Amino acid sequence: MGLWHVFYADWQMECCGTPFSVGDEVSWPLLLEPADVHGGGWQDQLTEVAGPVEHVGGVRVVREDSGLTVALGGQRRRSARWVGLLSVERHGASWPQVAGRVRAVQVLSQGYAESAPGSRCWEPVPGERSLRTVEQCPKWFADGVAEQGRRWRESGVVVALESLSTGAAPPRTKGAGRRRG
Repeated sequence: MGLWHVFYADWQMECCGTPFSVGDEVSWPLLLEPADVHGGGWQDQLTEVAGPVEHVGGVRVVREDSGLTVALGGQRRRSARWVGLLSVERHGASWPQVAGRVRAVQVLSQGYAESAPGSRCWEPVPGERSLRTVEQCPKWFADGVAEQGRRWRESGVVVALESLSTGAAPPRTKGAGRRRG
């Protein structure tokens, strides 16, 4: 069995998600986002997917032998391999869901800076993030107070999701966080 790192954004959970705990079985539609999403710096959580591309409901999808099925968001080039951050995507088109067991949950706190002074438009600051281990994903996330054009906020959770498929090759993860089933 394989272990995937999946980002579940705060707004996705707050909008229409159902909180889950370590040990729960879940099923989510997954999107492979570019490695630099949310300020980048995800080396330990990146996943490499490979395989033929299918079109499901107007969305480009890759189905791996490992049981991982992902939509290719922002991955526009034609390739047999893609590397990115797996994230839960509950809005837009529909595609197959991936089933797994939650092995760990970490709340992501991300540093943000105003894109221009007084703009009230916030962008993630590369390298300014921390992870806090919890037993259950919260339904609501904290939003820090802005001071001098900076703030911290809980931007979602990073989940270690174990594949429920059997007899399949494990997915490939990139970086120091490389894990195999």
